[in-house]
Amino acid sequence: MERNLGIPLLVLFLMLGCKKSVEPKNVLLILVDDYGYNDMSFRNNSFYETPNIDQLASESTVFKEGYANSRVCSPSRASIMTGKFTARHGITDWIGAPVGEEWRKKKRFNQLLPPEYSRQLPSEDITLAEALKKQGYTTFFAGKWHLGGKGSWPEDYGFDHNVGGWDSGSPKGGFFAPYNNPILKNGQPGEHLSMRLAKETVAFMKDNTKQPFFAFLSFYAVHAPIQTTQQKWNKYRDKAVAKGLAETGYGMEAVLPIRQVQDNPIYAGLVESMDDAVGHVLDALKEMGLEENTMVVFTSDNGGVASGDNYATSNLPLRGGKGYQFEGGIKEPYLVKIPWLVNQPAETDVPVTAADLYPTILDAVEAELIPTQHKDGMSLLPLMTGLPTKERSLVWHYPHYGNQGGQPSSIIRKGKWKLIHYYEDGRDELYDLEIDISEKNNVASKHQELTSALLAELMDFLNGVDAKYPEKDPLYDAEKERVYLERMATEKRQALEQQRLEILQPNFQPNADWWGSQTTKD
Repeated sequence: MERNLGIPLLVLFLMLGCKKSVEPKNVLLILVDDYGYNDMSFRNNSFYETPNIDQLASESTVFKEGYANSRVCSPSRASIMTGKFTARHGITDWIGAPVGEEWRKKKRFNQLLPPEYSRQLPSEDITLAEALKKQGYTTFFAGKWHLGGKGSWPEDYGFDHNVGGWDSGSPKGGFFAPYNNPILKNGQPGEHLSMRLAKETVAFMKDNTKQPFFAFLSFYAVHAPIQTTQQKWNKYRDKAVAKGLAETGYGMEAVLPIRQVQDNPIYAGLVESMDDAVGHVLDALKEMGLEENTMVVFTSDNGGVASGDNYATSNLPLRGGKGYQFEGGIKEPYLVKIPWLVNQPAETDVPVTAADLYPTILDAVEAELIPTQHKDGMSLLPLMTGLPTKERSLVWHYPHYGNQGGQPSSIIRKGKWKLIHYYEDGRDELYDLEIDISEKNNVASKHQELTSALLAELMDFLNGVDAKYPEKDPLYDAEKERVYLERMATEKRQALEQQRLEILQPNFQPNADWWGSQTTKD
């Protein structure tokens, strides 16, 4: 695997010449859960309205080829914290997902049994928070953690403060207080979780204006259960109807139906509430005079949920979504703002992953890099200062079945080429992402030599880090799987189409435990 870890002396001088001296340098990392590449209003004529994220994008470098390190949450979050690809750190599925014979209880009747995976961050790793703490940073975490049980919470991995981060990967009490979260005191009934986490983050920053801080705001939004206020539902329901409703909202992937349109007013309202919370934090930075010395990163942990869970959004023209091996499952919003960097580019199409954030943040605050730790990430500062970057290979490893219909597979991307290797039958798919972002045309048979070379490089990497692989299920019954798949394509799809229209009816009523708040900001 090619990596650009070393920086020549001349390059260092050039980079230093492109920086404005600012002290202290703070870091704000904003991570949104299950937030799709096209779920921002500035991109692709999205149905959703995200003025605060759009404004941040206008002030940032937009990484058009920015990726999460997994199609599901826990592995991606571990890669942010360690700077490593998932096969290397060992957390390859969301923590709590069944493995081995336990997978049969899902009643999917699949060919393979998923392998075991690590259930917490490796103790030998130096996390991003620990690395910054050693540099004198005060560290803060708010929101979703999902990287281990008690004893493996944020405070066990370098965070001085933890608000709301524990075992759970979803907001157990929903998005309105009471939250049913042992690490977060309940607010007034109707308080919105996203805004509450934003306010906690602002309170932390206000208490630490005289010293460098690292604030990690990790929203539970926009993960299921999707919920919104009645006011926001009305707004987006009217918007969807005025635009004209598509006759059908779903297509089919290999296993499950998949959403093809953005017209869900509940999800749209949840997105806007998250954007409101982002705006609250960014406005506070300006009010406190911290905007010019605070690096801001905004990204997501995997693609938008188009199948399974709540079938919330469409990622088109990207194929798939959360849980899938396709671009919709791993391609993300990826914004980086470094105010003290002169002539920061507006955008770049160089492929990057969230594992790059670790060394990039260290580099941006002029801390020493730790190449033995962030082995799969590289600092993006040279790229952001206009220096040429060396082509490298990016690897994803997910030897599991996704709840959303994705299949056990591994991926390698090199330049414009993306190869997917499937473990059920050993087949390979090759896509030219430069001309086929929707991954409709598998060209492996036309480029056999390239396919073989990429597969060999992929397997060399995986075997070199002792990656785990699925095994054949001796009890596999092809007829049971066929019946299941047929039911998903007929009964399940019909039910989803009916539910989509019900949500858009003027007399729609949500579950009894929401919508509790009538306000737009709180």
